[in-house]
Amino acid sequence: MTIYQNLIAGEWVGSDATKNINPSDTNEVVGLYADGTVEDTRNAIAAAKAAFPAWSRSGIWERHVILKKAGDEIMARKDELGALLAREEGKTLPEAIGETIRASQIFEFFAGEALRLAGEIIPSVRPNIGVEITRDPLGVIGIITPWNFPIAIPAWKIAPALCYGNTIVFKPAELVPGCSWAIVDILHRAGLPKGVLNLVMGKGSVVGQTMLDSPDVTGITFTGSTGTGRRIAAASIEHNRKFQLEMGGKNPMVVLDDADLNVAVEAAANSGFFSTGQRCTASSRLIVTEGIHDRFVAALTEKLQTLVVDNALKSGTHIGPVVDERQLKTDTDYIEIGKQEGAKLAFGGELISRETPGFYLQPTLFTEATNQMRISREEIFGPVVSVIRVKDYEEALATANDTPFGLSAGIATTSLKHATHFKRNSEAGMVMVNLPTAGVDFHVPFGGRKGSSYGPREQGKYAAEFYTTVKTAYTLA
Repeated sequence: MTIYQNLIAGEWVGSDATKNINPSDTNEVVGLYADGTVEDTRNAIAAAKAAFPAWSRSGIWERHVILKKAGDEIMARKDELGALLAREEGKTLPEAIGETIRASQIFEFFAGEALRLAGEIIPSVRPNIGVEITRDPLGVIGIITPWNFPIAIPAWKIAPALCYGNTIVFKPAELVPGCSWAIVDILHRAGLPKGVLNLVMGKGSVVGQTMLDSPDVTGITFTGSTGTGRRIAAASIEHNRKFQLEMGGKNPMVVLDDADLNVAVEAAANSGFFSTGQRCTASSRLIVTEGIHDRFVAALTEKLQTLVVDNALKSGTHIGPVVDERQLKTDTDYIEIGKQEGAKLAFGGELISRETPGFYLQPTLFTEATNQMRISREEIFGPVVSVIRVKDYEEALATANDTPFGLSAGIATTSLKHATHFKRNSEAGMVMVNLPTAGVDFHVPFGGRKGSSYGPREQGKYAAEFYTTVKTAYTLA
């Protein structure tokens, strides 16, 4: 098989490779993708550093054209790239195509932002002095992305980094290198100068650690586990490096007595189980008031019975496989923990077989859980959801906020009073009313609070807060 190589200083390099396995059919090798070394990573950092002076001063039209070309090609190839995404990550084909479209939209947005770069001119408090406030690019950006959104998350980090004049060393997750390679190839052919964007695939302990150890990496943006995020923070402080972290979530969805039952069930099912529950914004805690609890559980259970778990590429599949064997074991371990803690297994929890060998797990619903159980406090990152019964709205809000995380939160209610109060008092970075907790537009800020996030928000105009540094200049008239 052809080896998909790393891109370093404008050249494709690398001979050692790892198999990219389809979780819907473990007999299929999606492709062979290069393993980056310490030397590869150092060369990529050096290339990005050398390319920075010219790219940081490049014209806004040049940046616009390249980002626009990338967005157009991704959109034109949405079916092909969506199928690649579904094969390597296990997301259903409609979800995968939708994610690919989102990646295209992100590049389109930042192509526009490249033409809207602006600053401020204001008077000084002193006479005959002018003040200019502008934004300069940060420098060499290290980008480390997770496996659960193989094309959207790389897009929403790479596009603004390039838009604002930075150069990049990009390390995607080992499990899903295919979509990342495709994005880099598209940008490379769109006309990026050599060294501006460097791709180094491989192990985090090798590639990621080398990035962390380098004083030439000016900023690191990371999405992934809380533990890795903390290590990135510690290493970055040593180098006085700017860093941005998007980490875990244990997102609540509150369902009040006055909720529209159908709306609540649809939002809860989408939040907790679609994308196989492998979203940092997934709602794995359903906090339900007493008056609607039994009806809600019955309706949600009925809904789960209709969801088809199967090969991600198969028409009619609602939930694909878990991404790999390691994550599957994590999920099943937590199911056993939930049973041992005294929660009631109301639905699912079993491994299932399909026509092709894969990591298939029934959507799993626990009831009679408490907010102190491990299944209610720790991020599982799978299709495992707990229902917590509460007395009223006040207890529901307190329970929702009783978590070390604060990424996303939702509420199902027909009460304007409760919806308004929840939006104002939820300790989360993103709040949804009568909607799934997952699903954020590409042009608005994404991020959380507490243990979920650190640093400036991602996406939209807020991306400039991380990828640029503010300069204030004075001129005597």
